Amino acid sequence: MRDTATTGAAGPGADVAGGDDPGADSAGAGHAPASRTRTGPTRDGSASARSARRVLAFGLRTRLVLAFLLVAAVSAATTATLTYREARNAVLVTAQDTAVTSFRDRVQLLGVELPLDRRGLQDELRDMARKGKPHPWIVFAEYGSLRISSGTRPTSGVITPELRRTALTSPHGSFERVVKDGVPYLTIGMPAVFKVGPNGVLHSGLTLFAVMPMTDEQTNVEALVTAARDGALPALAVALVPALLASRSVLRPVRELRKAAGNMGSGRLDTRIQVRGRDELADLASTFNESAAALEHSVDELRQAEARARRFASDVSHELRTPLAGMLAVTEVLDEDADRLDPDTARAVRLISAETGKLAVLVEDLMEISRFDARAAELNTDEVDAAEAIRKTLQNRHWTDDRIRTELSHGIRARLDPRRFDLVVANLVGNALKHGGAPVTVRLRTGTGADGAAVLVTEVEDSGPGIRHDVLPHIFDRFFKADAARTRSAGSGLGLAITQENVRLHGGTVRAANAPGGGGAVFTVEIPLTAATEATP
Repeated sequence: MRDTATTGAAGPGADVAGGDDPGADSAGAGHAPASRTRTGPTRDGSASARSARRVLAFGLRTRLVLAFLLVAAVSAATTATLTYREARNAVLVTAQDTAVTSFRDRVQLLGVELPLDRRGLQDELRDMARKGKPHPWIVFAEYGSLRISSGTRPTSGVITPELRRTALTSPHGSFERVVKDGVPYLTIGMPAVFKVGPNGVLHSGLTLFAVMPMTDEQTNVEALVTAARDGALPALAVALVPALLASRSVLRPVRELRKAAGNMGSGRLDTRIQVRGRDELADLASTFNESAAALEHSVDELRQAEARARRFASDVSHELRTPLAGMLAVTEVLDEDADRLDPDTARAVRLISAETGKLAVLVEDLMEISRFDARAAELNTDEVDAAEAIRKTLQNRHWTDDRIRTELSHGIRARLDPRRFDLVVANLVGNALKHGGAPVTVRLRTGTGADGAAVLVTEVEDSGPGIRHDVLPHIFDRFFKADAARTRSAGSGLGLAITQENVRLHGGTVRAANAPGGGGAVFTVEIPLTAATEATP
Protein backbone atom coordinates (compact mmCIF):
# COMPACT_ATOMS: atom_id res chain seq x y z
CA MET A 1 0.00 0.00 0.00
CA ARG A 2 1.21 3.54 -0.78
CA ASP A 3 0.82 6.92 0.86
CA THR A 4 2.56 10.22 0.51
CA ALA A 5 5.98 10.58 2.13
CA THR A 6 7.19 13.43 4.25
CA THR A 7 10.24 15.46 3.42
CA GLY A 8 12.06 14.39 6.50
CA ALA A 9 11.64 10.61 6.42
CA ALA A 10 13.43 9.81 3.20
CA GLY A 11 16.06 7.64 4.79
CA PRO A 12 19.00 7.77 7.16
CA GLY A 13 20.27 11.24 7.53
CA ALA A 14 17.41 12.74 5.53
CA ASP A 15 16.92 16.49 5.66
CA VAL A 16 13.63 17.85 6.95
CA ALA A 17 11.83 20.58 5.04
CA GLY A 18 13.51 23.78 6.02
CA GLY A 19 15.64 21.99 8.61
CA ASP A 20 18.94 22.92 6.96
CA ASP A 21 18.13 26.62 7.17
CA PRO A 22 15.25 27.35 9.53
CA GLY A 23 15.07 30.98 8.62
CA ALA A 24 15.39 30.55 4.89
CA ASP A 25 11.69 30.85 4.07
CA SER A 26 9.99 32.13 7.17
CA ALA A 27 6.39 33.26 6.91
CA GLY A 28 6.16 36.82 5.75
CA ALA A 29 9.55 36.73 4.05
CA GLY A 30 7.95 38.05 0.91
CA HIS A 31 5.58 37.00 -1.77
CA ALA A 32 6.63 34.44 -4.27
CA PRO A 33 7.26 35.63 -7.79
CA ALA A 34 4.38 35.01 -10.10
CA SER A 35 4.37 31.53 -11.56
CA ARG A 36 5.52 31.37 -15.11
CA THR A 37 2.47 31.36 -17.28
CA ARG A 38 2.85 30.48 -20.92
CA THR A 39 0.74 31.94 -23.62
CA GLY A 40 -1.05 29.29 -25.67
CA PRO A 41 -0.36 28.88 -29.37
CA THR A 42 -1.69 31.50 -31.69
CA ARG A 43 -4.02 29.00 -33.28
CA ASP A 44 -5.86 28.68 -29.96
CA GLY A 45 -6.48 32.41 -29.94
CA SER A 46 -7.66 32.27 -33.53
CA ALA A 47 -10.00 29.40 -32.68
CA SER A 48 -11.40 31.40 -29.77
CA ALA A 49 -11.92 34.40 -32.03
CA ARG A 50 -13.67 32.26 -34.64
CA SER A 51 -15.85 30.73 -31.93
CA ALA A 52 -16.77 34.20 -30.66
CA ARG A 53 -17.67 35.30 -34.18
CA ARG A 54 -19.86 32.23 -34.60
CA VAL A 55 -21.60 33.01 -31.32
CA LEU A 56 -22.24 36.58 -32.46
CA ALA A 57 -23.38 35.45 -35.90
CA PHE A 58 -25.92 33.02 -34.45
CA GLY A 59 -26.48 34.71 -31.12
CA LEU A 60 -29.72 35.51 -29.35
CA ARG A 61 -30.01 38.91 -31.05
CA THR A 62 -29.77 37.34 -34.50
CA ARG A 63 -32.29 34.65 -33.61
CA LEU A 64 -34.73 37.19 -32.16
CA VAL A 65 -34.50 39.44 -35.21
CA LEU A 66 -34.87 36.48 -37.56
CA ALA A 67 -37.87 35.19 -35.61
CA PHE A 68 -39.48 38.63 -35.67
CA LEU A 69 -38.86 38.95 -39.41
CA LEU A 70 -40.14 35.43 -39.98
CA VAL A 71 -43.39 36.27 -38.19
CA ALA A 72 -43.66 39.50 -40.17
CA ALA A 73 -42.96 37.66 -43.43
CA VAL A 74 -45.52 34.94 -42.68
CA SER A 75 -48.10 37.58 -41.71
CA ALA A 76 -47.41 39.63 -44.83
CA ALA A 77 -47.50 36.55 -47.07
CA THR A 78 -50.73 35.32 -45.51
CA THR A 79 -52.38 38.72 -45.80
CA ALA A 80 -51.17 39.14 -49.38
CA THR A 81 -52.36 35.65 -50.33
CA LEU A 82 -55.84 36.16 -48.86
CA THR A 83 -56.12 39.62 -50.39
CA TYR A 84 -54.95 38.35 -53.76
CA ARG A 85 -57.40 35.47 -53.72
CA GLU A 86 -60.35 37.66 -52.82
CA ALA A 87 -59.40 40.36 -55.31
CA ARG A 88 -58.79 37.80 -58.04
CA ASN A 89 -62.13 36.15 -57.42
CA ALA A 90 -63.84 39.52 -57.40
CA VAL A 91 -62.28 40.51 -60.73
CA LEU A 92 -62.95 37.19 -62.46
CA VAL A 93 -66.41 36.60 -61.00
CA THR A 94 -67.57 40.10 -61.89
CA ALA A 95 -66.41 39.71 -65.48
CA GLN A 96 -67.82 36.19 -65.63
CA ASP A 97 -71.25 37.11 -64.25
CA THR A 98 -71.51 40.12 -66.53
CA ALA A 99 -70.62 38.09 -69.61
CA VAL A 100 -72.93 35.15 -68.79
CA THR A 101 -75.90 37.38 -68.01
CA SER A 102 -75.36 39.52 -71.09
CA PHE A 103 -74.97 36.51 -73.37
CA ARG A 104 -78.06 34.81 -71.97
CA ASP A 105 -80.08 37.96 -72.59
CA ARG A 106 -78.80 38.27 -76.14
CA VAL A 107 -79.66 34.62 -76.89
CA GLN A 108 -83.16 35.06 -75.54
CA LEU A 109 -83.66 38.09 -77.81
CA LEU A 110 -82.41 36.19 -80.83
CA GLY A 111 -85.28 35.41 -83.17
CA VAL A 112 -84.76 31.94 -84.59
CA GLU A 113 -86.73 30.87 -87.65
CA LEU A 114 -86.46 27.46 -89.15
CA PRO A 115 -85.11 26.64 -91.60
CA LEU A 116 -82.04 28.75 -90.65
CA ASP A 117 -80.87 31.58 -92.88
CA ARG A 118 -77.07 31.28 -92.81
CA ARG A 119 -76.38 34.89 -93.82
CA GLY A 120 -78.97 36.34 -91.50
CA LEU A 121 -77.72 34.24 -88.57
CA GLN A 122 -74.14 35.30 -89.20
CA ASP A 123 -75.19 38.95 -89.12
CA GLU A 124 -76.94 38.30 -85.82
CA LEU A 125 -73.80 36.67 -84.44
CA ARG A 126 -71.61 39.61 -85.46
CA ASP A 127 -74.02 42.06 -83.88
CA MET A 128 -74.06 39.97 -80.71
CA ALA A 129 -70.26 39.81 -80.69
CA ARG A 130 -69.86 43.58 -81.02
CA LYS A 131 -72.24 44.25 -78.15
CA GLY A 132 -70.61 41.71 -75.83
CA LYS A 133 -69.97 42.75 -72.23
CA PRO A 134 -67.65 43.41 -70.56
CA HIS A 135 -65.51 42.75 -73.71
CA PRO A 136 -66.38 41.90 -77.32
CA TRP A 137 -66.98 38.21 -77.91
CA ILE A 138 -66.40 35.70 -80.62
CA VAL A 139 -69.74 33.96 -81.11
CA PHE A 140 -70.26 30.55 -82.65
CA ALA A 141 -73.45 28.83 -83.69
CA GLU A 142 -73.88 25.10 -84.12
CA TYR A 143 -76.91 23.51 -85.73
CA GLY A 144 -76.45 19.90 -86.57
CA SER A 145 -73.46 19.81 -88.92
CA LEU A 146 -73.70 23.56 -89.57
CA ARG A 147 -70.97 25.75 -88.00
CA ILE A 148 -71.17 29.54 -88.18
CA SER A 149 -68.74 32.06 -86.55
CA SER A 150 -68.89 35.81 -85.99
CA GLY A 151 -65.20 36.28 -86.67
CA THR A 152 -62.06 34.72 -88.00
CA ARG A 153 -59.88 34.60 -84.81
CA PRO A 154 -58.52 31.10 -84.19
CA THR A 155 -60.21 29.63 -81.14
CA SER A 156 -59.94 25.91 -81.86
CA GLY A 157 -59.83 23.79 -78.74
CA VAL A 158 -61.26 26.49 -76.48
CA ILE A 159 -64.79 25.07 -76.54
CA THR A 160 -64.47 21.74 -74.78
CA PRO A 161 -66.63 18.64 -75.41
CA GLU A 162 -67.85 18.88 -71.84
CA LEU A 163 -69.15 22.42 -72.43
CA ARG A 164 -70.93 21.26 -75.62
CA ARG A 165 -72.57 18.39 -73.76
CA THR A 166 -73.66 20.57 -70.86
CA ALA A 167 -75.01 23.30 -73.16
CA LEU A 168 -77.21 20.77 -75.00
CA THR A 169 -78.68 19.28 -71.83
CA SER A 170 -79.23 22.43 -69.77
CA PRO A 171 -81.81 25.00 -70.92
CA HIS A 172 -79.92 27.70 -69.01
CA GLY A 173 -76.56 26.91 -70.59
CA SER A 174 -73.15 26.57 -68.98
CA PHE A 175 -69.75 28.26 -68.89
CA GLU A 176 -66.06 27.43 -68.29
CA ARG A 177 -62.77 29.23 -67.82
CA VAL A 178 -60.11 27.79 -70.11
CA VAL A 179 -56.42 28.64 -70.62
CA LYS A 180 -55.17 28.11 -74.15
CA ASP A 181 -51.56 28.87 -75.10
CA GLY A 182 -51.20 30.95 -71.94
CA VAL A 183 -54.26 33.08 -72.73
CA PRO A 184 -57.29 32.78 -70.38
CA TYR A 185 -60.75 32.56 -71.99
CA LEU A 186 -64.29 32.53 -70.69
CA THR A 187 -66.44 30.19 -72.79
CA ILE A 188 -70.24 30.20 -72.55
CA GLY A 189 -72.60 27.70 -74.13
CA MET A 190 -76.33 28.58 -74.42
CA PRO A 191 -79.12 26.71 -76.34
CA ALA A 192 -81.72 28.61 -78.37
CA VAL A 193 -85.17 27.47 -77.21
CA PHE A 194 -88.83 28.04 -78.00
CA LYS A 195 -91.30 28.62 -75.25
CA VAL A 196 -94.03 26.01 -75.15
CA GLY A 197 -96.76 26.98 -72.75
CA PRO A 198 -96.25 28.98 -69.59
CA ASN A 199 -93.61 26.65 -68.06
CA GLY A 200 -92.15 24.64 -70.92
CA VAL A 201 -89.39 25.13 -73.45
CA LEU A 202 -88.50 23.38 -76.66
CA HIS A 203 -84.91 23.14 -77.87
CA SER A 204 -84.59 24.52 -81.38
CA GLY A 205 -81.45 22.48 -82.05
CA LEU A 206 -79.35 25.64 -82.32
CA THR A 207 -76.57 26.13 -79.74
CA LEU A 208 -74.66 29.37 -79.39
CA PHE A 209 -71.20 29.69 -77.88
CA ALA A 210 -69.46 32.88 -76.79
CA VAL A 211 -65.67 33.03 -76.33
CA MET A 212 -64.32 36.06 -74.46
CA PRO A 213 -60.55 36.59 -73.93
CA MET A 214 -59.82 37.60 -70.32
CA THR A 215 -56.46 39.22 -70.93
CA ASP A 216 -57.48 42.45 -69.16
CA GLU A 217 -58.58 40.54 -66.10
CA GLN A 218 -55.34 38.52 -66.18
CA THR A 219 -53.37 41.77 -66.38
CA ASN A 220 -55.23 43.09 -63.36
CA VAL A 221 -54.53 39.88 -61.42
CA GLU A 222 -50.81 40.04 -62.30
CA ALA A 223 -50.79 43.65 -61.15
CA LEU A 224 -52.20 42.49 -57.81
CA VAL A 225 -49.43 39.90 -57.51
CA THR A 226 -46.76 42.49 -58.31
CA ALA A 227 -48.22 44.93 -55.80
CA ALA A 228 -48.30 42.27 -53.10
CA ARG A 229 -44.71 41.25 -53.84
CA ASP A 230 -43.40 44.80 -54.01
CA GLY A 231 -45.21 45.69 -50.81
CA ALA A 232 -43.79 42.74 -48.86
CA LEU A 233 -40.14 43.85 -49.06
CA PRO A 234 -40.74 47.34 -47.65
CA ALA A 235 -42.93 45.76 -44.98
CA LEU A 236 -40.05 43.50 -43.94
CA ALA A 237 -37.67 46.46 -43.95
CA VAL A 238 -40.06 48.39 -41.73
CA ALA A 239 -40.48 45.33 -39.46
CA LEU A 240 -36.70 45.22 -38.99
CA VAL A 241 -36.80 48.43 -36.92
CA PRO A 242 -39.16 47.15 -34.19
CA ALA A 243 -37.33 43.82 -34.33
CA LEU A 244 -34.03 45.52 -33.46
CA LEU A 245 -35.69 47.60 -30.76
CA ALA A 246 -37.38 44.54 -29.26
CA SER A 247 -34.18 42.49 -29.35
CA ARG A 248 -32.28 45.32 -27.72
CA SER A 249 -34.77 45.58 -24.87
CA VAL A 250 -34.63 41.81 -24.37
CA LEU A 251 -30.86 41.45 -24.68
CA ARG A 252 -29.86 44.37 -22.46
CA PRO A 253 -30.59 42.44 -19.24
CA VAL A 254 -28.96 39.34 -20.74
CA ARG A 255 -25.78 41.28 -21.55
CA GLU A 256 -25.77 42.74 -18.05
CA LEU A 257 -26.20 39.25 -16.62
CA ARG A 258 -23.32 37.94 -18.74
CA LYS A 259 -21.07 40.79 -17.64
CA ALA A 260 -22.05 40.31 -14.02
CA ALA A 261 -21.38 36.56 -14.22
CA GLY A 262 -17.96 37.27 -15.74
CA ASN A 263 -17.17 39.72 -12.95
CA MET A 264 -18.16 37.17 -10.34
CA GLY A 265 -16.04 34.54 -12.07
CA SER A 266 -13.06 36.89 -11.81
CA GLY A 267 -13.63 37.28 -8.06
CA ARG A 268 -15.80 40.41 -7.85
CA LEU A 269 -18.53 38.87 -5.72
CA ASP A 270 -20.07 42.26 -4.90
CA THR A 271 -21.39 42.54 -8.48
CA ARG A 272 -25.11 43.23 -8.74
CA ILE A 273 -27.57 43.87 -11.60
CA GLN A 274 -29.96 46.80 -11.76
CA VAL A 275 -33.54 45.53 -11.73
CA ARG A 276 -35.84 47.19 -14.24
CA GLY A 277 -39.54 46.52 -14.63
CA ARG A 278 -41.59 43.60 -13.33
CA ASP A 279 -41.26 41.01 -16.09
CA GLU A 280 -39.48 37.66 -16.17
CA LEU A 281 -36.11 39.28 -16.89
CA ALA A 282 -36.55 41.50 -13.84
CA ASP A 283 -37.27 38.37 -11.78
CA LEU A 284 -34.12 36.80 -13.20
CA ALA A 285 -32.07 39.86 -12.23
CA SER A 286 -33.53 39.79 -8.71
CA THR A 287 -32.76 36.09 -8.37
CA PHE A 288 -29.21 36.67 -9.58
CA ASN A 289 -28.68 39.46 -7.04
CA GLU A 290 -30.02 37.29 -4.23
CA SER A 291 -27.83 34.37 -5.26
CA ALA A 292 -24.79 36.63 -5.60
CA ALA A 293 -25.38 38.06 -2.13
CA ALA A 294 -25.72 34.57 -0.64
CA LEU A 295 -22.60 33.40 -2.47
CA GLU A 296 -20.61 36.43 -1.34
CA HIS A 297 -21.63 35.79 2.26
CA SER A 298 -20.71 32.10 2.04
CA VAL A 299 -17.37 32.81 0.37
CA ASP A 300 -16.54 35.44 2.99
CA GLU A 301 -17.24 32.93 5.73
CA LEU A 302 -15.14 30.29 3.99
CA ARG A 303 -12.27 32.71 3.49
CA GLN A 304 -12.37 33.76 7.10
CA ALA A 305 -12.46 30.13 8.23
CA GLU A 306 -9.59 29.25 5.89
CA ALA A 307 -7.56 32.22 7.09
CA ARG A 308 -8.17 31.21 10.70
CA ALA A 309 -7.13 27.63 9.94
CA ARG A 310 -3.97 28.74 8.17
CA ARG A 311 -3.09 31.15 10.93
CA PHE A 312 -3.74 28.47 13.52
CA ALA A 313 -1.49 25.95 11.76
CA SER A 314 1.22 28.56 11.29
CA ASP A 315 1.02 29.79 14.86
CA VAL A 316 1.00 26.27 16.29
CA SER A 317 3.96 25.30 14.13
CA HIS A 318 5.95 28.34 15.21
CA GLU A 319 5.08 27.83 18.86
CA LEU A 320 6.08 24.16 18.73
CA ARG A 321 9.34 24.81 16.93
CA THR A 322 11.25 26.13 19.95
CA PRO A 323 10.25 23.45 22.48
CA LEU A 324 10.79 20.78 19.83
CA ALA A 325 14.33 22.03 19.29
CA GLY A 326 14.98 21.55 23.01
CA MET A 327 13.32 18.14 23.01
CA LEU A 328 15.41 17.03 20.04
CA ALA A 329 18.60 18.11 21.84
CA VAL A 330 17.59 16.16 24.95
CA THR A 331 16.62 13.04 22.99
CA GLU A 332 19.96 13.11 21.17
CA VAL A 333 21.73 13.07 24.51
CA LEU A 334 19.48 10.29 25.76
CA ASP A 335 20.09 8.29 22.57
CA GLU A 336 23.82 8.47 23.21
CA ASP A 337 23.38 7.06 26.72
CA ALA A 338 20.64 4.56 25.87
CA ASP A 339 23.08 1.65 25.68
CA ARG A 340 23.99 2.16 29.35
CA LEU A 341 20.36 2.06 30.51
CA ASP A 342 18.34 -1.01 31.32
CA PRO A 343 16.51 -2.54 28.30
CA ASP A 344 13.02 -1.24 29.12
CA THR A 345 14.26 2.30 29.76
CA ALA A 346 16.43 2.22 26.64
CA ARG A 347 13.48 1.07 24.52
CA ALA A 348 11.33 3.90 25.94
CA VAL A 349 14.08 6.46 25.30
CA ARG A 350 14.49 5.32 21.69
CA LEU A 351 10.71 5.43 21.16
CA ILE A 352 10.51 8.98 22.55
CA SER A 353 13.44 10.02 20.36
CA ALA A 354 11.84 8.55 17.21
CA GLU A 355 8.44 10.09 17.88
CA THR A 356 10.00 13.47 18.68
CA GLY A 357 11.81 13.32 15.34
CA LYS A 358 8.54 12.55 13.54
CA LEU A 359 6.85 15.45 15.33
CA ALA A 360 9.67 17.78 14.30
CA VAL A 361 9.29 16.66 10.69
CA LEU A 362 5.53 17.20 10.82
CA VAL A 363 5.96 20.70 12.26
CA GLU A 364 8.45 21.61 9.53
CA ASP A 365 6.09 20.25 6.88
CA LEU A 366 3.21 22.27 8.28
CA MET A 367 5.32 25.40 8.30
CA GLU A 368 6.34 24.76 4.69
CA ILE A 369 2.70 24.28 3.66
CA SER A 370 1.70 27.44 5.50
CA ARG A 371 4.32 29.37 3.51
CA PHE A 372 2.81 28.13 0.26
CA ASP A 373 -0.71 28.94 1.42
CA ALA A 374 0.35 32.44 2.43
CA ARG A 375 2.22 32.82 -0.88
CA ALA A 376 5.32 33.63 1.13
CA ALA A 377 7.46 30.91 -0.45
CA GLU A 378 9.93 32.25 -2.99
CA LEU A 379 12.45 30.90 -5.43
CA ASN A 380 16.17 31.55 -5.13
CA THR A 381 17.20 30.31 -8.55
CA ASP A 382 20.62 29.69 -9.93
CA GLU A 383 21.91 28.07 -13.09
CA VAL A 384 22.89 24.56 -12.04
CA ASP A 385 23.90 21.27 -13.58
CA ALA A 386 20.72 19.21 -13.11
CA ALA A 387 22.49 15.82 -13.16
CA GLU A 388 25.04 16.93 -10.56
CA ALA A 389 22.23 18.30 -8.36
CA ILE A 390 20.49 14.89 -8.38
CA ARG A 391 23.74 13.07 -7.55
CA LYS A 392 24.32 15.38 -4.56
CA THR A 393 20.80 14.71 -3.33
CA LEU A 394 21.37 10.95 -3.42
CA GLN A 395 24.82 11.22 -1.81
CA ASN A 396 23.64 13.46 1.03
CA ARG A 397 21.01 10.88 1.95
CA HIS A 398 23.36 7.91 1.51
CA TRP A 399 21.30 6.52 -1.38
CA THR A 400 24.34 5.29 -3.30
CA ASP A 401 23.88 1.53 -2.92
CA ASP A 402 22.35 -0.90 -5.38
CA ARG A 403 18.81 0.18 -4.38
CA ILE A 404 19.15 3.26 -6.59
CA ARG A 405 19.85 3.30 -10.30
CA THR A 406 20.44 6.48 -12.28
CA GLU A 407 20.05 7.32 -15.95
CA LEU A 408 21.17 10.94 -16.06
CA SER A 409 21.86 12.89 -19.25
CA HIS A 410 24.93 15.05 -18.76
CA GLY A 411 25.38 18.69 -19.62
CA ILE A 412 21.81 19.79 -18.87
CA ARG A 413 21.87 23.21 -17.24
CA ALA A 414 18.72 24.89 -15.97
CA ARG A 415 17.71 27.70 -13.66
CA LEU A 416 16.45 26.04 -10.49
CA ASP A 417 16.18 26.68 -6.78
CA PRO A 418 18.78 24.12 -5.64
CA ARG A 419 17.24 23.60 -2.19
CA ARG A 420 13.71 23.11 -3.48
CA PHE A 421 14.83 20.87 -6.36
CA ASP A 422 16.74 18.81 -3.79
CA LEU A 423 13.53 18.41 -1.75
CA VAL A 424 11.56 17.38 -4.86
CA VAL A 425 14.02 14.61 -5.75
CA ALA A 426 14.44 13.50 -2.13
CA ASN A 427 10.70 13.26 -1.50
CA LEU A 428 10.07 11.25 -4.67
CA VAL A 429 12.97 8.83 -4.12
CA GLY A 430 12.17 8.41 -0.42
CA ASN A 431 8.52 7.79 -1.24
CA ALA A 432 9.52 5.16 -3.82
CA LEU A 433 11.80 3.36 -1.34
CA LYS A 434 9.19 3.31 1.44
CA HIS A 435 6.02 2.51 -0.46
CA GLY A 436 7.25 1.04 -3.71
CA GLY A 437 10.13 -1.34 -4.01
CA ALA A 438 13.80 -1.43 -4.87
CA PRO A 439 15.50 -0.89 -7.17
CA VAL A 440 14.40 2.68 -7.79
CA THR A 441 15.42 4.27 -11.09
CA VAL A 442 16.01 8.03 -11.40
CA ARG A 443 16.08 9.41 -14.94
CA LEU A 444 16.97 12.88 -16.19
CA ARG A 445 16.49 14.17 -19.72
CA THR A 446 15.08 17.07 -21.70
CA GLY A 447 11.77 17.01 -23.49
CA THR A 448 8.97 19.09 -24.93
CA GLY A 449 6.04 20.26 -22.84
CA ALA A 450 2.39 20.43 -23.82
CA ASP A 451 2.88 23.98 -25.08
CA GLY A 452 5.87 23.03 -27.23
CA ALA A 453 8.48 24.59 -24.93
CA ALA A 454 11.61 22.78 -23.74
CA VAL A 455 11.32 21.24 -20.28
CA LEU A 456 13.59 19.45 -17.81
CA VAL A 457 12.12 15.98 -17.23
CA THR A 458 12.90 14.05 -14.04
CA GLU A 459 11.41 10.57 -13.58
CA VAL A 460 11.45 8.38 -10.48
CA GLU A 461 10.29 4.79 -11.08
CA ASP A 462 10.10 2.09 -8.42
CA SER A 463 9.76 -1.70 -8.74
CA GLY A 464 6.74 -2.06 -6.49
CA PRO A 465 3.15 -3.11 -7.24
CA GLY A 466 2.17 0.35 -8.48
CA ILE A 467 -0.61 2.70 -7.37
CA ARG A 468 -4.26 1.70 -7.34
CA HIS A 469 -6.34 3.50 -9.94
CA ASP A 470 -8.72 4.89 -7.30
CA VAL A 471 -5.74 6.40 -5.47
CA LEU A 472 -4.05 8.11 -8.43
CA PRO A 473 -6.35 11.19 -8.53
CA HIS A 474 -5.65 11.88 -4.83
CA ILE A 475 -1.96 11.00 -4.59
CA PHE A 476 -0.91 14.67 -4.20
CA ASP A 477 -3.67 15.61 -1.75
CA ARG A 478 -2.61 16.80 1.68
CA PHE A 479 -2.67 14.19 4.46
CA PHE A 480 -3.87 11.58 1.99
CA LYS A 481 -2.87 7.98 2.64
CA ALA A 482 -3.72 5.15 0.32
CA ASP A 483 -4.42 2.81 3.23
CA ALA A 484 -6.74 4.54 5.69
CA ALA A 485 -5.98 1.88 8.29
CA ARG A 486 -2.30 2.94 8.45
CA THR A 487 -2.90 6.06 10.49
CA ARG A 488 0.45 5.58 12.24
CA SER A 489 2.57 5.34 9.12
CA ALA A 490 6.02 6.89 9.04
CA GLY A 491 4.89 9.66 6.72
CA SER A 492 2.63 12.62 7.48
CA GLY A 493 0.90 12.61 4.12
CA LEU A 494 2.38 16.02 3.23
CA GLY A 495 5.52 15.01 1.33
CA LEU A 496 4.00 14.73 -2.14
CA ALA A 497 1.84 17.81 -1.56
CA ILE A 498 4.99 19.81 -0.75
CA THR A 499 6.67 18.31 -3.79
CA GLN A 500 3.83 19.48 -6.00
CA GLU A 501 3.94 23.00 -4.54
CA ASN A 502 7.71 23.23 -5.12
CA VAL A 503 7.30 22.09 -8.72
CA ARG A 504 4.50 24.60 -9.29
CA LEU A 505 6.68 27.32 -7.84
CA HIS A 506 9.15 26.53 -10.65
CA GLY A 507 6.29 26.82 -13.17
CA GLY A 508 6.30 23.07 -13.81
CA THR A 509 4.06 20.04 -13.33
CA VAL A 510 4.32 16.69 -11.56
CA ARG A 511 2.20 13.63 -12.28
CA ALA A 512 1.93 10.06 -11.07
CA ALA A 513 1.21 6.97 -13.13
CA ASN A 514 1.93 3.26 -13.29
CA ALA A 515 4.59 1.88 -15.58
CA PRO A 516 3.30 -0.01 -18.64
CA GLY A 517 3.04 -3.75 -18.35
CA GLY A 518 2.14 -3.83 -14.66
CA GLY A 519 5.33 -2.22 -13.40
CA GLY A 520 5.77 0.06 -10.45
CA ALA A 521 4.82 3.68 -9.94
CA VAL A 522 6.37 6.44 -12.07
CA PHE A 523 6.50 10.06 -10.92
CA THR A 524 7.33 12.54 -13.69
CA VAL A 525 8.42 16.13 -13.02
CA GLU A 526 8.54 18.65 -15.87
CA ILE A 527 10.13 22.04 -15.19
CA PRO A 528 10.56 24.68 -17.93
CA LEU A 529 14.13 25.18 -19.02
CA THR A 530 15.25 28.79 -18.82
CA ALA A 531 18.89 28.29 -19.73
CA ALA A 532 20.63 26.95 -22.82
CA THR A 533 20.98 23.16 -22.54
CA GLU A 534 23.16 20.55 -24.12
CA ALA A 535 22.29 16.96 -23.31
CA THR A 536 24.56 13.98 -23.88
CA PRO A 537 23.60 10.48 -22.81
